[in-house]
Amino acid sequence: MSETLPPCPQCACEYTYEDGALLVCPECAHEWSNNPEFTNERIYKDANGNLLQEGDWVTIIKDLKVKGTSKVAKVGTKVRIQRLIDEDHDIDCKIDGIGAMKLKTQFVKKA
Repeated sequence: MSETLPPCPQCACEYTYEDGALLVCPECAHEWSNNPEFTNERIYKDANGNLLQEGDWVTIIKDLKVKGTSKVAKVGTKVRIQRLIDEDHDIDCKIDGIGAMKLKTQFVKKA
């Protein structure tokens, strides 16, 4: 076989083998996919489908009412993504004049 398979990510065994679409470790029985389409990592995309990462600058595309206050995060406000989280509101950020806030990726576009 000309293609070398990666070692097991759990125990680093080098004797991994393919079983259908999965890779299998014979020592610890760990199974995983080597195909990036089937990874468990969540992919964060803005309203236009651009990939988002922590540290990116995004622009708010819709006026957003801040729950519990009379403040509004206005369209065009630039915000830096501090952290991407796996929740309903996936962006942790800080907005000038408002403070710490969580946003949904569907209401931002990459700046």
